[in-house]
This record gives sequence, structure tokens and C-alpha cells, in this order.
Amino acid sequence: MMRIIFLLISCCVLLACTEQENTTQLQKIVQQEKLRVGILVGQSTYYLDNDGEAGFEFELASAFADFLGVKLEVVPFFSRADIFPRLKNGNIDLIASGLSINKERIKHYRFAPQYRSISQKLVFKQGNERPRNFSQLSGSLMVLSQSSHAESLKQAKLRFEELTWQETDDMDEAELLQLILDGSLDYTIADSNNLALFRRYHPELSIGFSVTKEEPVAWMLAESDDDSLYALMIEFFGLTRQSGLLHELEEKYFGHVRQFNYINTLSFINAVKTTLPKYQDWFMQYANELDWRLLAALSYQESMWDPKAKSPTGVRGIMMLTQPTAKQVGVTNRLEPEQNIKGGALYLARLLNSIPERINSPDRLWFALASYNVGWGHVNDARVITEQEGADPDKWAEVKKRLPLLVKKRYYRKTRYGYARGDVAVTYVDNIRRYYDTLVWLDENKDEQTEFSDSPTLEPTAVN
Repeated sequence: MMRIIFLLISCCVLLACTEQENTTQLQKIVQQEKLRVGILVGQSTYYLDNDGEAGFEFELASAFADFLGVKLEVVPFFSRADIFPRLKNGNIDLIASGLSINKERIKHYRFAPQYRSISQKLVFKQGNERPRNFSQLSGSLMVLSQSSHAESLKQAKLRFEELTWQETDDMDEAELLQLILDGSLDYTIADSNNLALFRRYHPELSIGFSVTKEEPVAWMLAESDDDSLYALMIEFFGLTRQSGLLHELEEKYFGHVRQFNYINTLSFINAVKTTLPKYQDWFMQYANELDWRLLAALSYQESMWDPKAKSPTGVRGIMMLTQPTAKQVGVTNRLEPEQNIKGGALYLARLLNSIPERINSPDRLWFALASYNVGWGHVNDARVITEQEGADPDKWAEVKKRLPLLVKKRYYRKTRYGYARGDVAVTYVDNIRRYYDTLVWLDENKDEQTEFSDSPTLEPTAVN
């Protein structure tokens, strides 16, 4: 009798095992009600800020989890040496880390549809001799192990036989860039998107040459014949392009850092050291519900923190207020910096309140900043054009593309408020966003350096 019971139990166990083996990856995800996504921690992928989890890859992965109807479980990694084995053994469902597709990775992994492209840049410190190709390197070169950078160097060595380098798994890309700044390392290779973000704080990082052309970026899956999750990823990325989500996230995280100006960035960092401390208390006092660093960034864009600034059109002061605007917000002397800052903060707050409530942050903030430059009427004209062209007028990423059309007669003659330098407004907003990001980073990392509001000797350090 006991033997029969044992056989029955054994059969049930074998049947359950067989059913489990036949369960697809998608079915397992649905059963567990969660999608496990491995993400390398970094400013262009996944990080924590005051509002919680953030990052391009995090938001995109969150959208995919919503698409599947499950919860997102982020599994953060700090090393490629750790993340790839976890994908192979099934501890995570996919890797979403802005990793490029190359010949070596295709041999071992499966890639979802391409959603971005990046290039690899040879980085050195400003002031040193610029190399134009690998034959002109005259110092130490280090890259991340198991990275596409290491693969590129292996390919380059076929042409440049004398090329040598070191690989590390103990540091991340930001730490290698810090070694460049410290003078402890002569060269490294960085992805174009990460470098663009990093140079907001460290303009002394220079590009020698492009190691690769633009390379496709995609999420990674373990090599398998199971198409269940892969098929839905194809559908998802098709929908994200159609809905504009990809473009929206691209604009949110990278739209303001595509252009880099060494002199402008260096001048701003110097002004943070020498000029901002004179006015910082007033920015903090009158910002109210706004972030004082945003108010300061706007002011720098307007006047470079010059309280006597004046434009040919008659706007004046540290916040560059027009005479009518100054009157509206109670400013009697536009050359008095405290009054001007208070008035500018009140005016920006009013602009924010005028934005339709259905427009979410941070888009409503970008709309308000553009309105500070060209007026809400012109911004709204661009929103009308956006809607007429079938795009979402409540998304800054879409309206940003149409604002420059207001300089063209065939567009502005059909608008309510007519001609406007919408192209200038776009640059204006991008610049403020860059200044704001830099101020936020400097402020939040002040424990690692001298308080920038009290000392003129601040030297910026690398972001981690």
C-alpha cells in the first residue's frame, strides 16, 4: 500500500515538473506577477533622487511592465561581470542598461528591437595633446571589462598592433572619467550619452576621436527558443514609437545635453563659485514652492547674474523683467537685485499656474520657462500647430519640435499671436535645464567639497 502511495506521489511530482518545464518565460512572469529587470546603475540608466527611482531605462522598463500587466522589480547592478551571468541563469528576465549590440554579444545573447543609438568616444583631459587615432596615444588607457569598449579595442588592435590597455571591473565609467580629471589616467572610452551628461559638471573632459560610429542599443535576453516575451517586446517598442513615449523619454533625459559648449560651461561653473553666493539667499527666500536652483538657473540664462543687465528691447535686471511685467509683480526698481529676483519668481509662478492642469510635470515647467522667454501666447500657438499635426500638444518633446516653425510665414500667419523666435525659446529652455542640473549636482554633493555658497574655491568633482 505504501509503495502505491509513493508511486502516485512520484507521478504527481513528475507531472508538475513536466508542466513547469513547458511553461514559457511570459507565463512565469505573469504567474509571479512581476518582471525582473537587471539595470546597471548610472545617470543615464537608473538612479535614486529625492523623488525616488528615476532614469531613462527605469521609466522605459516601468512602461513595459505596465504593458505586461505586472509589477516591475528592478535588480540593480554595479558590474557587467555580475549582470550577464544573472541573465544566463534566469535570475533576471532581461537587461535594460543602454547596452549596444555588437558581434560578440550577438553570439551569446538575444536582443530586443533597437530603441536608441550611441557612439564610443576616446576621452582625455583638456590641455593635453589631442590624439586623432589610436596610434597617437601616449599614455595609459583603461576601460571597463566585458564592455563594448573592450571589444572595440580588440578590433582596433588588428590595425594598431602597438595598442595596449587595461581593463577593470572594480570601477564604473564615472570613476574612470574621474581618474582622467585627477591626472591618474590618460585615456578612457565612454559612451556618448554618458559623456554628454558628465560634461555638464566637468567641461575639461575632451573628446579625442570617435572610436565607433553610431551603434544600435537594445535590451538583452538570454539565448533561447522561447519567443513568448520577445514577441511582446517587439509589439511594445512599436507602440512606444507610435505613441511618442520613446521620444518623450529621450527628450526628458538627454534632449538638453546634445549640444556642448566648453567655454559656456566653464564660465557657468566659474560664476557659481564667484557670483552666485552674492544672490543665493534671495533665490532661496523668494523661490517659495519652486526649486531655488531652478530660479537661479533661469536668472543665469537671462542675465548671467548681472543685476544691471539690459537688452536692446528694454528688459532689465538680474531676472530681465520688462517694464509691464515688473509693474504687474510689484517691482519698482528693476536694477535692485532683491526686488528683481522676487518679481521674477512671482512671474514664473504665475506662468506655471497658467499652464493647463492636465499637463504633467516636468512638461508644465518647460512650458512655463518657454513662456518666460516668448510668452504663453506664442507657446500656445505652437501647441495648436502640434495638435494640428497629430501630435500631443501637452508634451514638451512634441511642442519643442514645432516652436521653431513660428519663424516661418506659412505657419505664423495662421496663428493668433504671429511671428516669434521659437527656436530661441527652445535653446533657452535647454540651457536652463543644463544649468539647473549642474546646480542640483553641486548642491547635493557639497558634503564632498567646500560649500559653494560660502567659498570661491570650489573645484567640481565627478558624479558617481
